[in-house]
Amino acid sequence: MGLFDKLFGKTKPKNPEDDFIITITDDLIKIEHPLRKTEQILWNEIKVIKLINTDAGPLAPDVWLALFGDNSGCLIPQGAKGYEEVYDIVSKYENFDFEMVIQSMSCAVNEEFLLWTRK
Repeated sequence: MGLFDKLFGKTKPKNPEDDFIITITDDLIKIEHPLRKTEQILWNEIKVIKLINTDAGPLAPDVWLALFGDNSGCLIPQGAKGYEEVYDIVSKYENFDFEMVIQSMSCAVNEEFLLWTRK
């Protein structure tokens, strides 16, 4: 931080993803946010993985990693601390579709991309 910033209190703008708290354990992923219901899913209960793109950015997260089970699931915004760790884990699942990841990253409208399903 420069002297000017220290004197006048200029701070780095906050991203909407900064409010999400991601907890990763050997058993589960939990997502907390002060304005949303806490979501969690056990690793062994994940049946479907998607990337969900929205047109809500930059004022709200616009790319979400969605992990769904029969009775639970969670949405993890890209850019949240912990997103990359979860992505690194699930992207190693057999038959994970990297082509859909590429398509998602080229998309700026509301669309869902199926990355993986449990066989």
